Amino acid sequence: MDISNITVNKQSSILIDIGKKIYIDPLDIPEERHDADYIFITHDHYDHMSMPDIMKVLDNKTVFVIPAPLEMRIRKSTPVGSQICVVPGQTYETPDFSFETVASYNISKPFHPKASGWCGYVITIDETRIYIAGDTDATAEAKAVKCDIALIPIGGKFTMDYREAAELISIIKPKVAIPTHYGSLVGSKTDGEEFKKLVDNGIDVRLVL
Repeated sequence: MDISNITVNKQSSILIDIGKKIYIDPLDIPEERHDADYIFITHDHYDHMSMPDIMKVLDNKTVFVIPAPLEMRIRKSTPVGSQICVVPGQTYETPDFSFETVASYNISKPFHPKASGWCGYVITIDETRIYIAGDTDATAEAKAVKCDIALIPIGGKFTMDYREAAELISIIKPKVAIPTHYGSLVGSKTDGEEFKKLVDNGIDVRLVL
């Protein structure tokens, strides 16, 4: 499956380019771009809602997709841009694609409580379903996701580790799995290779981070 339109920069900083540019949790953007058609934010931790990096990609046409608890913070911090405020477990439409929200939280760690309302996203582009998990464990909601491409955190500590992530991928069985959120701020640079070894045969693992 072609994933040439998907770039992973660092952590869970993802760009999907479909002619329209869809940024998810932009981080460590190297230059002023101001080319974002959409900015999706999964939650408010500094490596996912980095305002300096958001400002580098923000344009006067940008649409923010944000968990509802972040509405006022984004309004106060950004001079332009419209908002789609979301809650987990819903489906939304834009002029360019549809997307679903998936609850993103920890099961037995304190960092991402379910009550916070943080979201992963399944974005459907030309009938291809792309799951961006955000910072999550292998929750019941994550295990129920149906997707073609899955971008999954594997670094441990704040999220599932590579063993737990491989088990999740083997359950949901996307065509392509892309591990994220490892090798810099958390997790080892070798986690991607270890993850790849554990994923079921028939699932194409791409190491692009």
